[in-house]
Amino acid sequence: MFNKLKQIKDLRSQAKTMQSALAQEIVTIEKSGVTVKMNGNMEVLSVVVAEGTSKSTMENGAKDAFNDAVKKMQKIMAQKVQEMGGFPGLS
Repeated sequence: MFNKLKQIKDLRSQAKTMQSALAQEIVTIEKSGVTVKMNGNMEVLSVVVAEGTSKSTMENGAKDAFNDAVKKMQKIMAQKVQEMGGFPGLS
């Protein structure tokens, strides 16, 4: 039983280390005059809309930029987790 508790504690510690490392990652995506900046905690850090961008272009650009930022960050996260050895015991 104590061995299982130690494994859980180790996994929790490893997850916190990974989360800290991922928080340092930042992606910036620009689509149709909209620039989105996101960190590894999937928090949007900034959204900038270029002057003169029409409403419809801005709406589509924002949607595309957010979606691309999430996809790019997910790929970075998967790569980082793999580089850090993944989560042993969860496979």
